[in-house]
Amino acid sequence: MAKRLAAPVAALALVLSGLLPAAGEESPVSLEQIERWLELGRHERLVATKTSPDAVLAPFVSDGCSGGLSAGWAFAARYLPQLSELHGAHPPWEACCVAHDRLYHAAPGADAEASFAARLAADEAMRVCVLAEGEQRKSSLMVDYGMSEGAVDLLYDGIAAAMYRAVRLGGVPCSRLAWRWGYGWPHCGWR
Repeated sequence: MAKRLAAPVAALALVLSGLLPAAGEESPVSLEQIERWLELGRHERLVATKTSPDAVLAPFVSDGCSGGLSAGWAFAARYLPQLSELHGAHPPWEACCVAHDRLYHAAPGADAEASFAARLAADEAMRVCVLAEGEQRKSSLMVDYGMSEGAVDLLYDGIAAAMYRAVRLGGVPCSRLAWRWGYGWPHCGWR
């Protein structure tokens, strides 16, 4: 139980120690540095799991956009025909999520640092992909909803940022969550 509390307690300690800034101040430590510090042990366990002689990568599966996003969209599209008509039965950016899932499934990286960097790159690629989907759909959204170009940009900036932060928080390796980094490999969760 104590090991499970170590990362949240450490994060709280960073906040209380002043390493994370008050509003309007600059931080001496970046969020990426904090994430690296909190995650590297998990990436080490994942790399050890992947390289063990009996480790086998499971066949690829995807739920589309995790966290209930694709499932919720599909549910809503069944009961709101206009949503399905205008945007489809799945989120317009679902292909971004499936490409992201492919990387999360295999979790490339020969060592902990490389694994951390690959996860960060995968999450950024998904964010950029969602923004590109917004750019592609911009003119139709402007017409369908009477939105300005800036409003569509703001909408997709928000969607991409929320999805990015969700995968950064919820996709850490060795968490036993179905959508974790390295979900195609045997569990390397808490010990």
